[in-house]
Amino acid sequence: MRSAALRTAALGAALLGAACGGGAKPAAGARTTIAVIPKGTSHVFWASIHAGAVKASRELDVDIIWRGPLREDERDSQVSEVEGFVSRGVSGIVLAPLDEAALVEPVASAARSKIPVVIIDSGLKSDQYVSFVATDNHKGGALAGEHMVKLLGGKGKVVLLRYAEGSNSTGEREKGFLEALQGARGIEVVSANQYGGADVEGAYKKSEAVLSGFKAADGRLGVDGIFCPNESTSFAMLRVLQDNRWAGKVRFIGFDASDNLVKGLREGQIDALIVQDPVRMGYLGVKTMVDHLRGRAVEKRIDTGVHLVTKADMDTPETKELLQPDLAKWLGPQ
Repeated sequence: MRSAALRTAALGAALLGAACGGGAKPAAGARTTIAVIPKGTSHVFWASIHAGAVKASRELDVDIIWRGPLREDERDSQVSEVEGFVSRGVSGIVLAPLDEAALVEPVASAARSKIPVVIIDSGLKSDQYVSFVATDNHKGGALAGEHMVKLLGGKGKVVLLRYAEGSNSTGEREKGFLEALQGARGIEVVSANQYGGADVEGAYKKSEAVLSGFKAADGRLGVDGIFCPNESTSFAMLRVLQDNRWAGKVRFIGFDASDNLVKGLREGQIDALIVQDPVRMGYLGVKTMVDHLRGRAVEKRIDTGVHLVTKADMDTPETKELLQPDLAKWLGPQ
C-alpha cells in the first residue's frame, strides 16, 4: 500500500514537472531545470531516489523533472527520454542508465548539445559525464558473499539469481559476491547463470524454475544459500521460499529494502539485506549537477555508501532510516 501511494505521488510529480518544464531551451536568467531519469519507476528504491532529488531541489532552489520508464527493461523508452530532454534544452540531466551500452550515444548527444550529465546508480561505458554518484556495487556484492561464507561455515551449495544483462550495477554486485566465495573451497555455486528480469512476477517464475531443480522428493530444498542482487529479484525469491515453506530453512541474502523485505528480515526469513542509501544518492545526484552548473569543482566518482543489515542491528536509528526512510516528507502532497 505504501509502495502504491508512492508510485502515485511520483507519477503526479512527473506530470506536474512535465507541464511546467516548457518545450524550448531556457532563456538567459531562466530557472535551472534538471531532468532526473531513473531506470524505472515501479520500485521503492526509485521512489527513494526521487525523494532525495526533491530534497536537493528545494534546498538549492532549482526545478527538477522526474520521469523515466515504468519497467527497468524498457531501454528504448529511456533512450527516448534522454533524447527528448536534450531537444528540450534542460539545464542538466541526472541519469540512472538501465543499460551500460545503450545509453552511451544519448549521453554523447547531450554532451554535444552542451547539456551536462551526472550518472547515478549504475555505470556507463563512457566518460562523457560530469560525475558518477553511486553505491560501490562490487563492495556490496562482496559483503553479501563474505556474510554467506560466515553463515554457512564455509561449506554448502549456493544459488545466485542474477538480475538482467547489461545492468552495470547488479553485474558488479554479482561479480563481487562470486569473488568473495572463491576463498571458501567447501562452497559450491550450483546455479549462477539465470536472470530474474525486471519485474517481480517474471523473477518469481524464474526463481521457482531455478529452485525446482534442487527440490528433493520429500519436498526439501537441496540448496544451502541464496543471493539476489536487487529489490525485485529479492522479493520474488522471498515469495517462492514462503510459498514452498522453505523460508527460514535456507540462508538467504537480498539486496535493497522495501516493506516486504524488511518484514522478511525481521521474521528471520531473510538473513541479511545489503542496503544502499538511495535518498542520499538522489540528493547528491542533483546537488552535484547544481554545483557543476554553478561553476564549482565536483569529484568524478562519489560513493554513496553500502551497508550489510541483519536482524540484530536493524532497529538502530541509523539503520531504520536506511531501511524505511520517510519518503512522504518529500513526495507527499504539498
